[in-house]
Amino acid sequence: MPRPHSAIGRRAAATRTGGGAAGSGVIGAGAAIVTAGAGFATGAQPASASSAPSPISATHARREAMNRPDLADRVLFIDGEALILDKPAGLPVDEPRDRSPSVAAMLDDLTFGFKRAPLPVHRLDRDTSGCLLLSRNPKAHKRFQQAFESGLVAKRYLAVLAGIPGEESGTIDMALGKVSTAETGWRIILDPRGKRAVTHWQVIRAEGDRALVAFTPETGRTHQIRVHAASGLGIPIVGDPHYGRAERGGMLLHAQRLSLPREGKAAIEAEAPLPERFAAAGFGEG
Repeated sequence: MPRPHSAIGRRAAATRTGGGAAGSGVIGAGAAIVTAGAGFATGAQPASASSAPSPISATHARREAMNRPDLADRVLFIDGEALILDKPAGLPVDEPRDRSPSVAAMLDDLTFGFKRAPLPVHRLDRDTSGCLLLSRNPKAHKRFQQAFESGLVAKRYLAVLAGIPGEESGTIDMALGKVSTAETGWRIILDPRGKRAVTHWQVIRAEGDRALVAFTPETGRTHQIRVHAASGLGIPIVGDPHYGRAERGGMLLHAQRLSLPREGKAAIEAEAPLPERFAAAGFGEG
């Protein structure tokens, strides 16, 4: 049976305080690495003068420890095959070139008694928060990827748009392509010769000159919802640095719900609560 999020949180907390159930040692080890890194950076004595970190490396270690979230406390669903994580905004799934914190770098913190670390089945943009599915064994990983490719995975995103659509709901069926320049890098654009992309949308409510909109994509193209909002509806997502305008509160796009059916088993499904940045923008409920 899937374990509820609260059980995972208690287990991780018990491990960090010295207790914990059997099989929770890996979580504790992950937490210990962060703590040790922070302690060394703030003045723990090195073994020798030659091993002492430079001021630059000490600062980097201190910042990494401060910015490294405890992913074990963000698990929404877990069983023997799958794990759904509530990924925080600002944390990339894949490891960046500068090796700053990422989901990929913290997978060993999510073993929960398994010898094998889980693997992400799909991707969320760095600035998108919410439901991220990970597989816990190779066979499950292959099945889950096939489910995504076959369009069997139901996903619901919530976004705050920098304007109010003229209609209450609709469907955007516009193909997408990728362009790249040396000056601005790559971006996704509407392209009739590109890959088909379909997104259903519905206005949840409006506040002032902004609207909370639910997006349900049929396809899973890179930046699909962001481009369909900006170029399809003509209204970018608030805080989108590529297709709109960056804001201090970050991009207001959240993967709220994910559901994957399984033959002979209960569906893998979870719902991630809206993060604080939505409440700060006046949209605390979705």
